[in-house]
Amino acid sequence: MDRFQQMRAFVAVVDMGSFVRGAEVLGLSKTAVSRLVAELETRLGTRLLQRTTRKLSLTPDGEVFHERCRQLLDGVAEAEAELTDHAGEAVGPLKINVPVTFGQLHLAPLWPAFIAKHPKVLLDVTLSDRVVDLVEEGYDLAVRIAQLKTSSLVSRQLATTRLVLCASPRYLRARGMPRHPSDLANHAVISYTLTAMSEHWDFDGPEGPVSVKVTSRMRTNNGDTCCVAALRHLGIVLQPTFLVGPHLESGALVEVLPRYRAIELGVHAVYPSRKHLKPKMRVLIDFLVRAFRTPPWPA
Repeated sequence: MDRFQQMRAFVAVVDMGSFVRGAEVLGLSKTAVSRLVAELETRLGTRLLQRTTRKLSLTPDGEVFHERCRQLLDGVAEAEAELTDHAGEAVGPLKINVPVTFGQLHLAPLWPAFIAKHPKVLLDVTLSDRVVDLVEEGYDLAVRIAQLKTSSLVSRQLATTRLVLCASPRYLRARGMPRHPSDLANHAVISYTLTAMSEHWDFDGPEGPVSVKVTSRMRTNNGDTCCVAALRHLGIVLQPTFLVGPHLESGALVEVLPRYRAIELGVHAVYPSRKHLKPKMRVLIDFLVRAFRTPPWPA
């Protein structure tokens, strides 16, 4: 046990860059941590740290030993995680990042049911359209709506949504219904800026792929704003079915150029690793998969 404590103290001091901060992480006094590291050096018969009034650095022996200690301590943490997994109880905080509009429309109504089913899980949900770094920023999971590229992250597709060209009937009566994507050059367009397609819109039509450059009457980084502008007869938008679906069903918006299909996006749950997936993560992912088995928006 003393050896384990000595290694923990040594790794904490190195990782935090000082005895004071290492002691704070461990919940011990600086004197206790200094004693543990000194005992470790005495037992090993070598100096692991070079100490000055301003700087703390590893000796060559310290560098080697720190790496081995880190591996051993990580192994202990993984073993404890496995035992927790065996217990099977979903407990603890979950930090989640979700897109703003999708989070408000389709996830906010789900969280009460999840919490009622798993009362020992504490949800910390951040709404942001910025692509966060899950590892750097400490997120357990993110929901992303995109054509995902290969990465080190693990993803689980929950559903799909396609981008739809649409406008209000009043706008189309005033400006006419486009017959071909090239006609969009003569129309008022409201562009969503947080996409590579903000100025070039791509479609797959009867004659094959078509790409058109659009000139925006209005640009915004928020899909709700695009949708409201279209409902107020400002112009044509290219927005996902999860957002404009209800307005298409009510007739407040009309699909434009239905023979020309825009891209389809996946709705994904993304997380850093499937290794030693904790029960709280497993139940959240399973919950989301079940919730979107039949998406509440048109295909």
